Amino acid sequence: MKISASSRLTYRLLTPLDRDLLFALDQDPEVMRYINGGKPNTLDDIDNVFIPRLRRFTNEQQGWGLWGCFLKPQNKFIGWVLVRPMDFFTDQKADNNLEIGWRFMQSHWGQGFASEAALAVSNSLMQNQVCDTLTAIALPDNAGSIKIMEKLGLTYKESKLHHDPLGDTEVVLYERHL
Repeated sequence: MKISASSRLTYRLLTPLDRDLLFALDQDPEVMRYINGGKPNTLDDIDNVFIPRLRRFTNEQQGWGLWGCFLKPQNKFIGWVLVRPMDFFTDQKADNNLEIGWRFMQSHWGQGFASEAALAVSNSLMQNQVCDTLTAIALPDNAGSIKIMEKLGLTYKESKLHHDPLGDTEVVLYERHL
């Protein structure tokens, strides 16, 4: 699956060779605030936790992976949009219910890039009919991400405990049936 360029961004699936981009993004405590309480990831974290996870859920044909977002025309990396089956790291993995998420450099917050990218990715998923449901989760006080979820047409379903090998977290869950 390919994601067509949007008005200001181009997209490509990130690979293990993009470890330095992943590392740079995760160095800002504000970027990490709603991920792990603001702790920057180390290169060891990227190499031994995140790259193996990326390898497990990336599937170019299905559109699963981290879609790197690059600012035109200089092709500058500013963040990514995640696509993977909901509950991927549990026994309840649902290939027809895709989780969408995003992480962007703080210097590009408040300019609509995350919304633009998430819309481009979700529109491609819908056009390619690779899922029945699109789901996003966030910490309950992450108003910025919740606003993007609503722009994607996702609606609140529930508050729940999200299970992940990196730790369980109370989240709000929004979804849209396609």
